[in-house]
Amino acid sequence: MLKITLTEENYLKALFHLVDKEKKVTINELSKFLNVKMPSVNNMMKKFADKGWVIYETYKPLIVTEKGRCEAALVVRKHRLTEMFLVQKMNFGWENVHEIAEQLEHVHSQIFFDKMDEILNYPKFDPHGEPIPDKDGNIIDQDLQKLSNCEVGEQVIFASVTLSDDAFLNYLTERKLLLNTKIKIVKIENFDKSVTVEVHGKHEILSRKATEKILVKK
Repeated sequence: MLKITLTEENYLKALFHLVDKEKKVTINELSKFLNVKMPSVNNMMKKFADKGWVIYETYKPLIVTEKGRCEAALVVRKHRLTEMFLVQKMNFGWENVHEIAEQLEHVHSQIFFDKMDEILNYPKFDPHGEPIPDKDGNIIDQDLQKLSNCEVGEQVIFASVTLSDDAFLNYLTERKLLLNTKIKIVKIENFDKSVTVEVHGKHEILSRKATEKILVKK
């Protein structure tokens, strides 16, 4: 059985992040996300169609098959397990693990990641609150909403982020906004939609840009 190449894994991970509820994604979306020219994306998707990972028709959105979804989830599993291992067992900050995981996710030893999973006691979520697919590619559905969609007076729990950028995670850490933190919405500015929240008994002002990337649950 041929191993999946590094480039194919990057495309699979992009499909995982971009696919909509109908399991569709366009060539243009993939091109922009990966910063790869459209002809190259087209050629790769034809190969994916041959592998049974997508249904490819010219000028139509791609449909990701169940086989393709599972393959993509397994790449994401390796990335998120690695991030969790780096945080829990090697004491890295949640803002320092993404780039390392980008490299280690291309290791092709399933037993390596299964052992990592065992050592971590089978975590369901990574350090950024995103669900970790199991070894069959299954993933937990979360009922989360953006902090920017919350109303004054609501009390919610910080559950996940949509951006693992170092600068953004440092921004949150400086404000003691970590996963599972309780957040109360105190005020929303009409002018710029910045939000004043109460965290650990103190008030913090968060920009609209930040609240769009913070996911919460009630």
